[in-house]
Amino acid sequence: MVSNILNVQELTVSFDGFLALNGLNFTMQHNELRCLVGPNGAGKTTLLDVLIGKTKADCGCLTFNGNIDLNKQPEHKLVQIGLARKFQTPSIFASLTVYENLQIAVGFRENMLEHFRKMTEKQLLKIQMVLTRIGLESKVEQQAGKLSHGEKQWLEIGMLLVQEPKLLLLDEPVAGMTKQERYKTGELLQTIAKDSSVLVVEHDMHFVRQFASKVTVLHEGQILCEGAVKDIQSDPRVVEVYTGRKQEKVLREAMALGR
Repeated sequence: MVSNILNVQELTVSFDGFLALNGLNFTMQHNELRCLVGPNGAGKTTLLDVLIGKTKADCGCLTFNGNIDLNKQPEHKLVQIGLARKFQTPSIFASLTVYENLQIAVGFRENMLEHFRKMTEKQLLKIQMVLTRIGLESKVEQQAGKLSHGEKQWLEIGMLLVQEPKLLLLDEPVAGMTKQERYKTGELLQTIAKDSSVLVVEHDMHFVRQFASKVTVLHEGQILCEGAVKDIQSDPRVVEVYTGRKQEKVLREAMALGR
């Protein structure tokens, strides 16, 4: 197995002269749960958009799973080779049941009419395993639109998991969740990272402190620093970016309170 699931080299993206990403160099290993943090405009969401083909880079090299050049892949192909993206707002079929949502997702590469007529034993088992993992096995017949906000988020994550992604990209997955839902989501992501790499853009620093194995701080389209939370929260450069003042205590308290 290659050492990195993702290699980004000298990635540059500009919008009308504004450099959203400025020669970014970034790598991720297999089975890693990485949190991407930084102030608004740092380039976090732009990076996810480039990885999934929504935004085209001005220049730079993006290599996935060893030797796949992401720049040469059409957007629909990126999903097929193992990239999955979840946006902040849940994207589910509200009028369908939990089970039907997963049934659609597990057959996303197939003729849907034939898929609904007969599912394979492997697909049925995959759905059941994912239901257990996301904690919705007792709500298989419930209409998805009637789920709580947190449950809708877990269902969409489940819809991605049945597609067996190698790299899961999540944009603020715990926004709007209760404290209990945030904790359950963190545990879920740690479990997912045993099988897939997980890259999370997140502003909830308390969540990051609890669950990230490694944190990358972006600022002005470049990596400011990265490492364990305990290291980055005391880095004077990070303190300066987040607070405008070189006061480690301010950042530490903000992270502890989840502000």
